[in-house]
Amino acid sequence: MTRVHLMVEGQTEETFVRDVLYKHFALNGVFLNPFLFSTSPGHKGGATSYRKIQRQVKRKCREDQGAYVTTMIDLYALPNDFPNYAETLVLNLDDRVRGLEQALSDDIGEPNFIPNLIVHEFEGLLFTDVSTFGSYFDDRRAIENLGLDTAGFTTPEHINDNPRTAPSKRILAVLDDYQKPLDGPRIARDIGLDRIRDACPHFKAWLERLGALANPAGGRA
Repeated sequence: MTRVHLMVEGQTEETFVRDVLYKHFALNGVFLNPFLFSTSPGHKGGATSYRKIQRQVKRKCREDQGAYVTTMIDLYALPNDFPNYAETLVLNLDDRVRGLEQALSDDIGEPNFIPNLIVHEFEGLLFTDVSTFGSYFDDRRAIENLGLDTAGFTTPEHINDNPRTAPSKRILAVLDDYQKPLDGPRIARDIGLDRIRDACPHFKAWLERLGALANPAGGRA
């Protein structure tokens, strides 16, 4: 049995881990334990500064050295005190994410830590199949337009990092009753982890890395 503490920004990601990722990985002997980042005493959720992330990740790595620790941190609205933040702004998306994750790994410096950013945020995964929104929302035209609006992106992970056009902002612009903690994980579950993984290469690589913890010889997670 392999234990992995998965540190997340919000209730949406926590529910997604519990209801979708946990069941999948448990079948392979990898058991995910989601934790919300604390933003202030008595409050949880969000990654408002890197120093708060750093302290909590280091503490979790050291208090349970027999387990692994990984993260689901949004690239969208990433705190600007994140290591290598400014230096990677000029890079293409793939190189920027790799550079940020490597800088995070180097700064944490714990052997049981696996860095991971979500590109650009959790809602990006839902663009694997926007038609699935139709199971929860009656506005078919809005959902069709959402798909047309994002059809030109290479992958759902390329839907951009902008306060007006990030994945969640696009959804809320046409479906103002979208409730992220409730609707997001349900839609992801309905799309299916296999389809999301195949559409989102960075997410897929992270899942494969976690899956390999129970199978050092490799193989699909």
